[in-house]
Amino acid sequence: MLKNYLIIFFISMVPLIELRGAIPYAVGFGLPLLQSYIICIIGNMLPVPFIYLFARRILEWGADKPVIGKFFSWCLEKGHKGGVKLQEKAGRGLFAALLLFVGIPLPGTGAWTGTLAASLLDMDFKSSVIAVLLGVILAGIIMGLLSAGVFGAIAAVF
Repeated sequence: MLKNYLIIFFISMVPLIELRGAIPYAVGFGLPLLQSYIICIIGNMLPVPFIYLFARRILEWGADKPVIGKFFSWCLEKGHKGGVKLQEKAGRGLFAALLLFVGIPLPGTGAWTGTLAASLLDMDFKSSVIAVLLGVILAGIIMGLLSAGVFGAIAAVF
């Protein structure tokens, strides 16, 4: 059981997969949903302060390096595009837009991209972290309900 909890904790920390992949894994392997939900939120949020404080500087530093430059430039571009979309749609409601950007579980959205976008938009740290946390909570609820429904339907058929 502990092994599976560690797996979902680490899955929820992985960029692009995050909590959106960890919760279906947990439900699929029969882990209790509430405990899994809490572990996934903690795992998904753990990198957020580091992303906000350091990712932008590291990516800008590495964007022109021979081996890593292409990937770092891609990450900067993805964060910048996400930030521009947020700002265009949000106007003055950037907090709510960031929350929904992170909270609606679509490919390419999530805590990593949302935090990088907030950093590139120079949102303040506290507002960014709170918006991302609320978005992660929302995404967890959505994924928990979807996963429980899908796996419940599969179990009913078989």
